Amino acid sequence: MRILDEKREGLYVIRTLDVLMSSGVGLEAALHTIGQGGYGIISEDFSKIMKKLSSGNSRGIEYEIKSMMNTAESDGYRRLLNTLYNNVTQNTDIVETLRKQGSRLEEERAEEVKKYIEELGGVPETLLSIGMIGPIILSIAGLIPQLLTGDIAAFMSIPDPDLIKSVVNGGLVITLVGMFFIGLKAHTKDPGL
Repeated sequence: MRILDEKREGLYVIRTLDVLMSSGVGLEAALHTIGQGGYGIISEDFSKIMKKLSSGNSRGIEYEIKSMMNTAESDGYRRLLNTLYNNVTQNTDIVETLRKQGSRLEEERAEEVKKYIEELGGVPETLLSIGMIGPIILSIAGLIPQLLTGDIAAFMSIPDPDLIKSVVNGGLVITLVGMFFIGLKAHTKDPGL
């Protein structure tokens, strides 16, 4: 669940840091602002960093950011923390780096959504096929005993109507269950963006 939250909020955190730091806010103040809330697990992480720094039990912001990199699960969040760490230790141009990362994360997100839409494209046709063709085939199977009367019935043994009725009803239930699982599969592929 953490990785989904990181992926969902990562781009917004990068954009917020970009805006804050472009307007002259320092790194610690920007981390404090994001730590105030609104960005899910990332706000919680930044809040922990700021609490450790303000309590005096920390060796410094660079060590706290470095330790937070170990808990990050998504690549985008790990890259963000690495950028923040490099800015603290090497005094790099963080605003430009954040803009590049934001663009890159936005492209990755767009690709994930495009892939999800492509995978989802066949689901309506599949559901329609199963939902329409299955009952039609089962209805025909249920009508076979009435169609096989007279001369044809002499050559073949006709199954009991109760057996055919239970087969048709069982097939309809299996069709409904199959449609449910196809819909569930489509829902679980949701990239969470």
